[in-house]
Amino acid sequence: MANPNIVNVATISGKTLGAALTTSTADLVTNTTSSGKIFKINSVYISNIDGTTAAAATLTFYDASAAVTYHVVKTVSVPADSTLVAISKNEAIYLEEGDKISGFADATGDLEVVISYEEIS
Repeated sequence: MANPNIVNVATISGKTLGAALTTSTADLVTNTTSSGKIFKINSVYISNIDGTTAAAATLTFYDASAAVTYHVVKTVSVPADSTLVAISKNEAIYLEEGDKISGFADATGDLEVVISYEEIS
């Protein structure tokens, strides 16, 4: 199925996902092939929950139509007890069918990610 025309949508469902980032790349939000949906990523917050040590975050966007991965943030240091706004509502991005957002950290147990998005169909 093709991506829906976002001018004539039937449903917009708000979603929020939280996850711990580890040193292994993890798919965070995936718009499956043939979903019939567009995902609008409104915001991505990466918080360092370690009280003393900075940690680096990497967040990627996989473009299924081109079969290419692009960096949203690459090894950006998040200071201890701080939050990085990787994507804000004014900079929203869309995930078409097959696209995904993935991420990892340079240290396990230091970084958490919260992603706010909309499933549009």
